[in-house]
Amino acid sequence: MAKITRAILSVTDKNGLVPFAWGLKACGVELLSTGGTAKLLKESGVLVTEMSDFTGFPEIMDGRVKTLHPKVHGGLLGVRDNAKHKREAQDNAIVPIDMLVCNLYAFEQTIAKPGCTLEDAIENIDIGGPAMIRSSAKNHRFVTVVTDPEDYKAILEEMVANDGVVSFRTNAELARKAFVKTGRYDNAIADYLGRLGQGGELLRFGRTLHLGYDFGAPLRYAENPHQAGAFYTIPGSSAVIEQLHGKELSYNNLLDIGAATDSMYEFLDDSSAVVAILKHTSSCCYGRSGESLLSAYLCSLDYDPDSPFGGIVITNRPWTLELARAVDEIFTEVLIGPEFAPEVIEYLKRKKNRRLIRWYPEAMDRTRLSGRTVLNGALFQEQDNAMENPRACKVVTKRQPTEGEYQAMEFGWKIVKAARSNAVVFAAPNVALAIGSGATARVDAVHVARDKAKRVGANLGGSVLASEAFFPFRDGVDIAVKAGATAIVQPGGSVRDDEVIAAADEHGIAMVFTGVRHFRH
Repeated sequence: MAKITRAILSVTDKNGLVPFAWGLKACGVELLSTGGTAKLLKESGVLVTEMSDFTGFPEIMDGRVKTLHPKVHGGLLGVRDNAKHKREAQDNAIVPIDMLVCNLYAFEQTIAKPGCTLEDAIENIDIGGPAMIRSSAKNHRFVTVVTDPEDYKAILEEMVANDGVVSFRTNAELARKAFVKTGRYDNAIADYLGRLGQGGELLRFGRTLHLGYDFGAPLRYAENPHQAGAFYTIPGSSAVIEQLHGKELSYNNLLDIGAATDSMYEFLDDSSAVVAILKHTSSCCYGRSGESLLSAYLCSLDYDPDSPFGGIVITNRPWTLELARAVDEIFTEVLIGPEFAPEVIEYLKRKKNRRLIRWYPEAMDRTRLSGRTVLNGALFQEQDNAMENPRACKVVTKRQPTEGEYQAMEFGWKIVKAARSNAVVFAAPNVALAIGSGATARVDAVHVARDKAKRVGANLGGSVLASEAFFPFRDGVDIAVKAGATAIVQPGGSVRDDEVIAAADEHGIAMVFTGVRHFRH
C-alpha cells in the first residue's frame, strides 16, 4: 500500500472530525474539503483546500454539484499501477486521492421527523457522497474509504505506526463497510418512495422492504443439530439482552428468550412481583405476589411442577438471592431478569452451563415490524401492542363480575395473550391455575388445561377462564364451568355469541367481551 498523502473530508456527521483531521495533518496529509465540513475545519484552525479550488469548478445548484468532477473521481478511481491510467491522469492534471472521509446526508433521520414532506426527503438524498464512497471502495487496493467516525482512532494509530500507510486488510474491511452503508442508504430511499400513496400519504407497508441485518453471532446449530443457524441483529438498535454467564446461546434459547420477554413485557408496570416460566416458547407457570419474587415463584410451581424442568424463568424485578436458591433446586436452561445483584450472579454461576440473561426492556422497540419466512417469501405485521383492561370492557351476561373475578381476568388476560393459539388460562387473581395452549380446537384447549389441573391436584373452583379468541360453540363454556370457572373473559365476535352468552347465563357466571383477539401462531 502507498503512503496516504491526500484526503477528501466531506461529512454530515462531524463527531470526532476535527481531532481526526489534526491527526491526518500530523501525518503530512493534504486535506481537501467541501461546504460545511471545510468551514468547521477552518474555524478549528485546520488548513484545508476547498473542493472548488481543487477542481477549478465552483459548487453550483445549491451544492448539488460540487464533487461530481473528473479530478475527484479520477483521483479516487485511478489504478496506480496501471500505466494507461497514470498517463491519462497526467494528461488531464488529475492527482491521486488516497483517502476519502465521508458520510451521508441524514435521509433516514429526516423522514423519521413528524411532518416531513416529500420535498424535505428529496433534498436529503445524497448524490455526491455515495458516488465518492463507491469509487473509493471499488478502488480500495489504493484508497482508504472511511464512512464511520468510530474508525477514526484505529486508522490514525495504524498510520502513525506505519509511516502513513494503511494496510490492504484494513482497506478491504473499510470498503465492505462502505458498500453496506451505500446499499442500505439506497434501500432506505427506495422503501420510502415505495411507501408513498397516490395522494402523497405515507403507507404502512410499501412495495419493498429491505432489512439489512448485521451478523450477530454463529450458533452451534439451529432447532436441530443437523441444521445450521446464525443470529443477525438490527443495525443501530440497542441490545435487548446481555449474557452474564453460561455457555453460548442456541437458536432455541433465543426463541425462548424472545417469547419470555414478550410475555413479561405486559407485567413491567405491575406493582407486584411477577415470575413466569416458559418451555419451548409455551407458557407454563405464572405467579404474582405483593411480598416477594420467591413467593410468586413458589405459588406458580404448585400448578405445574413438571414443566419448569429445563425451562426459562423470567421476572419483572431484580433477582434476589432467596429466589436464586429456590430456582437452583431444579434444572433450568435460562434465567432472565432486569437485574441480578453481584451476590446473586456469583451464586448462580456455580452451574457453569446455565445462562444468566440481563434484560433491558427499554431497548425493546415495539414499533418495529415482526415477521417470519414462508413460501419463498416473508410475512410481516405490526407487533401486537394492544392490551385491554377487562374492567373497561363489555359485560354481556346478566351477572356482573366480582372484584376478585376482575382481578383474575386482568391477570389471566395478560397471560393468555402470550400463549400459543388456541389458548385458554384458568386464572386466580395472582396465579395461573392451568394453561391450555397450542390446541387445534378451543374446546380442546379447555380440556388440556382442565386435565392438567386434575392431574396435579389443582382446584379450579372460583377461577376465571381467559380465552385469547372467541368461543365458536357453547361446549367450551360448559366444560369450563364444570371444571370450576365462575367467570370468562374473551373477545367475542362469533356468529354464535348469543348461544355462548345464553350458556353463561344458564350457569349463572359472568362473561366479559374485550372486542380484541390475540391470536399467536
